[in-house]
Amino acid sequence: MLTTFIFCFFILIAVLFQLAMALGAPWGEFAMGGKYPGKFPPKIRVAAVIQLLILAFFGIIGLIRSGLILSSFYDFSSKAIWFIVGFFVLGTVLNLITPSKKERNLWAPITFFLLLSSLRIALS
Repeated sequence: MLTTFIFCFFILIAVLFQLAMALGAPWGEFAMGGKYPGKFPPKIRVAAVIQLLILAFFGIIGLIRSGLILSSFYDFSSKAIWFIVGFFVLGTVLNLITPSKKERNLWAPITFFLLLSSLRIALS
């Protein structure tokens, strides 16, 4: 249960970050390799909204897999959680090699915790 709360906590951080970026927060150097310093342009803000929706869905899958909500979707969550684990393997690698030092310092640890916690949820 603690693992699920850790997972959801870090998912919430990522969702709130993406929401802030979509609303115009000037934190572009912390995302997308630092390609858009300052505020994201409008098309990239749409991408931030899509990312926050995907991350929120991942959080729901983690809660389902942990047996906390929507038990009728448990079988689906048993498969979907492995996709999430893979996503965070890739996310961790990409955040470790990003050219943006600020992004690397912020998101590499977060995606690593998301990887570890999603893996633990998947194995439970």
